[in-house]
Parts: sequence; structure tokens; C-alpha cells
Amino acid sequence: MAGLLVAGLSQVAFGAEPGFGKLFLNGQVVGTVVPPAQVAPGSGRDPFYKVTNGVSGQLGVAGVGPGGPGYHGGDWQVFTVTFNKAPYLLTSGSAVAAAEARGDVTVARHPEQDFRCPITSTAVG
Repeated sequence: MAGLLVAGLSQVAFGAEPGFGKLFLNGQVVGTVVPPAQVAPGSGRDPFYKVTNGVSGQLGVAGVGPGGPGYHGGDWQVFTVTFNKAPYLLTSGSAVAAAEARGDVTVARHPEQDFRCPITSTAVG
């Protein structure tokens, strides 16, 4: 898993010093704790979209968040999102679903990448 969720959690070493990262949730940038905790492969329950070839500034995308129905505290079920055409910014789970419905992206489940990492704040810069 990595960095500060900037490109969807790539290359963060488990057990590294705790810090803070950012991701998109419903069109806003929110805070989270990194590094994420490992969980059993396939055990994630909250959708998390890791964009593999997005535009500059693309963050990981949470499909649900605190207070929303079906949120399990950041127990992330990882999906990769790969653009099939010129990429554009995706900032919500519904934007990912709409892009997939248009054929703009391919979404694939990756249970071996599931992790736990709570959302700690809303609307951060």
C-alpha cells in the first residue's frame, strides 16, 4: 500500500509511524489515519476506489463515510478504477459508478488489498 492516500494508498509500509492522509468522500476531501492496518484478504466491507491512472490531484475515493448507511469504520473493500479514455477527476462513489456505466472506467475488485483506516475528519483542505 502506498503513501498518504494521494493516489489511493500505495506503498505505505504497515507498522510505519502514524500520520494523516486525505481521500475523497462525496465530493469533499476528508482526513484519514495512515498507515492503514492490515485485515484478512476479502474482509473489507466499505467500498474504496483506488484510481490507477487518474489525473493529477486524484485521491482515493471512499464510497461511504461516517454517519452514512453501511459505513463500518473504514474497513475498506478495495476496487481499482482504470480509465479507458482520457482521465478526469473522480470524487465520489457515485461518480465512479457513473463513469463505469458510461464505459469510461473499468472497476475491478482486489480483496488481497483490503485494509482498515478510519476517516478522521471531514472537509479538509
